[in-house]
Amino acid sequence: MPKYKLTYFNFTARAEPIRFLLSYLNEDFEENRFEREQWPTIKPSMPFGQVPVLEVDGKLLNQSVAICRYLAKKASLAGEDEWESLLIDIAVDNIFEIRQDIMKNFHEPDGEVKIKKKELLVKETIPFYIERFEKIVSENGGYFVNGKLSWADLYFVSILDHIKVVTNVDMVDGCTNLSKLKQTVLNIPQIQSWIAKRPGPIF
Repeated sequence: MPKYKLTYFNFTARAEPIRFLLSYLNEDFEENRFEREQWPTIKPSMPFGQVPVLEVDGKLLNQSVAICRYLAKKASLAGEDEWESLLIDIAVDNIFEIRQDIMKNFHEPDGEVKIKKKELLVKETIPFYIERFEKIVSENGGYFVNGKLSWADLYFVSILDHIKVVTNVDMVDGCTNLSKLKQTVLNIPQIQSWIAKRPGPIF
């Protein structure tokens, strides 16, 4: 059995999709959580000076989406053929894009610019994506792709709490199909177990 060690800050954010997938796989994994003030001493030892990093049998892997895809294949959640895999990858990339827009705003150093950008984000950008996500899930039997669970669904649900903390926006509020999808994922026994025991703040 592979030995997993996940290095990330002591919160959810970009590492939570990895944690969801490792939990779904029923894999035990060691967590190397650290606080912000520790980052300067840890950063030089990371492959590209970024986290999350998943160590698999002593090999350090960066790039969170690629790590998730690797774990999803192990979990049989990455598509039954090339076309289905492509549709799942597209769904994940779309979800990743909205998260990137949100985090760019969050890290904006200019206070006035940040307020203006957040207003645009909340009024236009997030609704633009969520409207399309809701339609996609409604047309795919309650999931992002082909009427069945994939890592796109786990990826989406795993970042919802984080986004709510950052933006004060509940991305599935008022969305019947996305709300059902969230509950479907949260009802998976392995995910339930993870959420019940996960440490640290949600951010």
